Amino acid sequence: MALNEPWSIKSRAHTCSVTEKKFTDGETFYTALYPDPESSGYIRRDFSEDAWDSLGADADQPFSFWGSVYHAPVKEETVEVTEESPEDLLRRLVEEDEEHTESVRYILAVMLERKKQLVEADSQHTPTGILRIYEHRKSGDVFIVKDPNIPLSEIDSVQQDIADLLESGGRKKAEEEPQETDHEENESDQNVDSEPTEAKSPEPTASSDDEAKDEAPAADSTKDDA
Repeated sequence: MALNEPWSIKSRAHTCSVTEKKFTDGETFYTALYPDPESSGYIRRDFSEDAWDSLGADADQPFSFWGSVYHAPVKEETVEVTEESPEDLLRRLVEEDEEHTESVRYILAVMLERKKQLVEADSQHTPTGILRIYEHRKSGDVFIVKDPNIPLSEIDSVQQDIADLLESGGRKKAEEEPQETDHEENESDQNVDSEPTEAKSPEPTASSDDEAKDEAPAADSTKDDA
């Protein structure tokens, strides 16, 4: 079953959503996901530790929350990339949110977690299954990925799909159009040869009345001779 929510990637804020004070490098802060009243997705809010602790009991209850350490963004050298990386592929598939890529998204997230690029911050049980919430260790971006509970017998197939997507630049190879067989060509030629031709109208012929009229003058000339 496909998820009907827009699972767009949630980027980390650099200021507290309550005090609007900028986070400092190494500061502990809290991230919370709230249901979005304008859609069926979620809104991300980041809080300083003091702001989080000051939230009252009557405050909106988050769908999920966790604590993190803020790392100031570091400008990295631009590296020309000619192929789509596993992280790029995951980002694109999460944004596209197509049903048939659920298993691929989950395996990609697990791969990136093992490479220590992502960390599982939380998991929540929902009526449609388990949602695993991953946070990017450097950027703080949040990825919401459904756990499709893949059978062990299908893991190799999913990993092969990932390899094919990365090899083809992240896109499925277009299916080749079926070629027409010799048998189909012969049938096509026979159909052309056997097409009916337009029937011609018969040439008009003289009627018996016309023949009688033509013979009438001959009879009159006989009377005159008599």
